[in-house]
Amino acid sequence: MSDRVRCAWGDSTPDYAEYHDTEWGVPLRGQNEMFERVSLEAFQSGLSWITILRKRESFRAAFLGFIPEKVAEFSPDDVERLMADAGIVRNRAKIEATVRNARAIGDLDRPLDELLWSFAPTGPRVRPATMADVPAVTPESKAMAKELKRRGFAFVGPTTCYALMQATGMVDDHIASCWRAC
Repeated sequence: MSDRVRCAWGDSTPDYAEYHDTEWGVPLRGQNEMFERVSLEAFQSGLSWITILRKRESFRAAFLGFIPEKVAEFSPDDVERLMADAGIVRNRAKIEATVRNARAIGDLDRPLDELLWSFAPTGPRVRPATMADVPAVTPESKAMAKELKRRGFAFVGPTTCYALMQATGMVDDHIASCWRAC
């Protein structure tokens, strides 16, 4: 990979190194961007993130760029089309959750990214020394999951929400020895 010291997972494959170095933990805003990340994190549930990362462009094509208004209009025929798309993870419950979540976005009283970022922790946090020090769930991710479910979202449990928080820079869990921990 390179001489940079990364979080251990970020050194395991070139795909992970690129994602670690350029995206993971970088603050992300925008409704479409956050809808994509919510969706991809949901698809990742029970799978390796590398599987999702390598299929990302196919997911973007299949879900029309993750534009919520377009995905909200998906019909049962679209779900069947996606179930036949080998370029994505063909899990009916996750596909239907993505459509449901797009519809739920249309019912929000504020932009999706604003809602999600309202759960970002405030104040100083202790940087993890090792990956073993990184939590899977936090009080904030539990609160985010509860609120999203209350608003009609699916496949957004506390662990998925915390992974979303990490991926989109709401929290910075790069370990202390990582070059990104500046």
